[in-house]
Formats: sequence, C-alpha cells, structure tokens
Amino acid sequence: MSLLITGAYGFIGSRLSLTLLEKGHKDLLLVDEPKYRATRSCAKGLESLPVIDRAKLFEELPKHNDIQAVLHLGACTDTGNHDETYMWKMNTDYTKALWNWCAEKGVPLVYASSGATYGRGEEGYSDAHPDIPKYKPLNVYGRSKQEFDVWALQQKNTPSRWYGLKFFNVYGMDENHKGRMASPIFHGFHEIQKTDKMTLFRSHKEGVKDGEQKRDFIFVEDIVKLCLFCLEKSPASGIYNAGTGEARTFLDLSKALFKSLNKEPRIEWVDTPEKFRNGYQYFTQADMGKMRKAGYQEPFLPIEEGVARYSQWLQKK
Repeated sequence: MSLLITGAYGFIGSRLSLTLLEKGHKDLLLVDEPKYRATRSCAKGLESLPVIDRAKLFEELPKHNDIQAVLHLGACTDTGNHDETYMWKMNTDYTKALWNWCAEKGVPLVYASSGATYGRGEEGYSDAHPDIPKYKPLNVYGRSKQEFDVWALQQKNTPSRWYGLKFFNVYGMDENHKGRMASPIFHGFHEIQKTDKMTLFRSHKEGVKDGEQKRDFIFVEDIVKLCLFCLEKSPASGIYNAGTGEARTFLDLSKALFKSLNKEPRIEWVDTPEKFRNGYQYFTQADMGKMRKAGYQEPFLPIEEGVARYSQWLQKK
C-alpha cells in the first residue's frame, strides 16, 4: 500500500511513519518541509524515504498515481497564533484541497482535527455529526479545525472513506521541536531536572482549585493506533474523538512525573498569562463511545504509565 503522510517530520506524523515502517509498510511518501529532515530528531529513521515539500504538494501530486491512502497530520498547531489568514491557508484550505483530491481519485483520507474545537465544553464533547456545528472554539487554531469539520459534513463528493480524528492532549517522545507547544510533561521534566520543582498555572475559575484543571491526556502511541485502526479496519466514515475518555488533573500529571524521577513533588504556582486566559480550557474529556462502537477495543495508557515511559525515554536522551 502506497501511503502519503503529511506532517511527516512532525511529532505525531513521524511517530506514525516510523510505526508503519516497523509494520512493514516501506512504500511511504512523506510531505513536510525538507529542511526538517536534518534539523528535527523525530525525523531520524526516515532519511531514506522520499519527501515532497509541503508547499509544492499539489504541483507534485499528478506525478503519483499509486497513492492508496492519505494520512493528513500536517498543520499549524500553535494555539497562540492569531493570524487567521495563515491559519486558514495552512489548516482549513490545505485540508480542503487534499479532501477534493482524495474524492476525485477515490482515495481514503485520515485527517487530524482537534479537541480544541470543543471550546470551553459547555456543549459537551460529543462527536455525533449533528452536534459538530454547535461547538465554539476559543482560539483561531480551534476555529480553523472546526470550520473544516463542518465543511466536510456538508460535502456530497467525498473520499472513498474518510476520518476526522479530534486529537485531544497528545504527549510523548520526540516533541522537543514544538517549543512552548510541547506537552507539560516535556516542559515539566526539564524544569524538574534543573530546579527540582514544576511550575503550574493557578486556576482563575471559581470552583476549580489550583492544579485541578483537567485535560484528556493521550499518549502518542495510542494516537497512532487510532489512526491505523481507521486506515486498516475501515469503520464508517466520519468524525471521531481521539482521546482516552478520562480527564486527569495537572496535579495527577505532575505527581506521576515526580514519581518517575524519584523526587518528592514541589509545585510552584503562577498566574495564567492574561493573553491566554480567554482561550484556556479548564476541562476536556473525549466521549469515546462512538469509536468504541466502531470496533476499537484497545485500552488507553493511563498517564502514570505513559509519563513513566516518556520520562524514561527523556532520561536516556
């Protein structure tokens, strides 16, 4: 099977590409900025595979008639980016172009949506299609993903199979290039190594104690499994949540991280910066019922185990 993978030198895309290689899929066509092959550690092991510059993808696609599926993980994921023109170009419009190509060629498409589409969660976290249009994301990134999800559900001309996976809070190996957008586990690990403490944001919401903000943290290898399930098992096309279904607190996460380093927890509290408060999610939890009904039965790694594995990997690095 010839597979096209966008964002292949990114955090999730590289892990997916490496997993496919390990499973015997050698015929992979990568899409990203070629310079990342030499500058990102996550690209190690992918050097021999052909790559298309993401800016030239649609010029190059006519040369490739053997593509049997597209896994579209490339996007601007910076939740602090307020440039709507750029976000719509890189996220919404780029995905629309890929969708239309897949529809024309009869090629399956798996693409990354986001849990950021749910906003504050007042309307819940259901991935049922009638519910999708009602969600109100809190930032430009979330809106760029939401607009595509709504658009996709309106299309009559679709890829042969398609899956929009709403990724929740993904963490794991080889995310160091993401800078401030890397997971709190990554940042906390390095802070603890330097200072023996971890900084967490105070709560600015009545009824939520400091550190009791909750997120659905999912290990990157579980995300890869969900992508491959859609690709290999062919459930019904549509939008699906991609989380664990269990919200955990930042305090839970920090305790797991300190334990992995054999250190007593030491937390330093700081105010959430004003510029991030309006877009801050105090609770996220994927409703995974639809994915389970579709046949996905793998257990999700609890943060205690995921953080321990990730911390061990970071220590070796």
